[in-house]
Amino acid sequence: MKPLKKFYCSFLVVIFPFLFIIFLFIQSCSPDKKKDHIIEIVTEVMDFQSVDTIPSGWNTFNYINKSNETHFFLLDKYPAGKTLEDAEKEVIPPFQNGMDLINEGNDEEGFAEFNKLPAWFFEVVFSGGSGLVSPKNSSLTTIKLEPGYYIMECYVKMANGTFHNAMGMTKALIVTEEDSGHLPPEASVEMTISSTEGIIINDPIAKGLQIFSIHFKDQITHENFVGHDLNLVKLSDDANLEALESWMNWADPKGLITPAPDGVSFLGGVNDMPEGSIGYFEVKLEPGNYVLISEVPNASSKKMLKTFSVED
Repeated sequence: MKPLKKFYCSFLVVIFPFLFIIFLFIQSCSPDKKKDHIIEIVTEVMDFQSVDTIPSGWNTFNYINKSNETHFFLLDKYPAGKTLEDAEKEVIPPFQNGMDLINEGNDEEGFAEFNKLPAWFFEVVFSGGSGLVSPKNSSLTTIKLEPGYYIMECYVKMANGTFHNAMGMTKALIVTEEDSGHLPPEASVEMTISSTEGIIINDPIAKGLQIFSIHFKDQITHENFVGHDLNLVKLSDDANLEALESWMNWADPKGLITPAPDGVSFLGGVNDMPEGSIGYFEVKLEPGNYVLISEVPNASSKKMLKTFSVED
């Protein structure tokens, strides 16, 4: 028996490394491993339920809106030494106070309130996130992030004009030096957006699962203090494009406020990103009418409102 036992021991010593390599290969290719690459963000009311720390580089976010209101998430990269507590004290109050005055019809006083924003606020880098997402819907967005301290926020407004971030819809997120090692998805529809050319669609859009890539050819601060982004909206037969365009400007008393315009369903997109950035979002398109629109004042005159249809 001893020679046989010695043979088995020798066999295990030789074969074990190969079995271990095979195990690692299977694990790396398994669907469960792929799911680990997706960062889940859940909103139930006025909250972001998610992890506190993520790696830098390419990351995919699954934003699940379980609430009864339209939301988005935007990632703001804060300058060194500034935190969520600074935002709550120095950034959110001027915006809310200004909006309250605008809602009361005091536009001049309201916009003057925005002059109270701290100088460091203009060093914040809006670094992407999801587009608008209708209640009980979700979106899948992929962006590349540099290491740093970020704040996740939504500034859609409640029916009384209060910004969601003033209601606590903010969350700190640390992006570490460690790189995720992930790669961006392969786009089926490539688009560019800029302040001079608007939205340019480079590929036909068909039904089924599509991955959109959005190249931010440039980025500017528009009249409502934010840059351009891209949102995908499905339109019903009774949708009013003019009402939607007006609603997309938060600085309008009736803009970005609950309820959203009738006949529209927000399917996500890519939020503000710096010049030269590329963001991706994935969506399954059913036959029907759609619009791509940016959250800027007078989107149509800036060529940032594009309608298209998906055939059966």
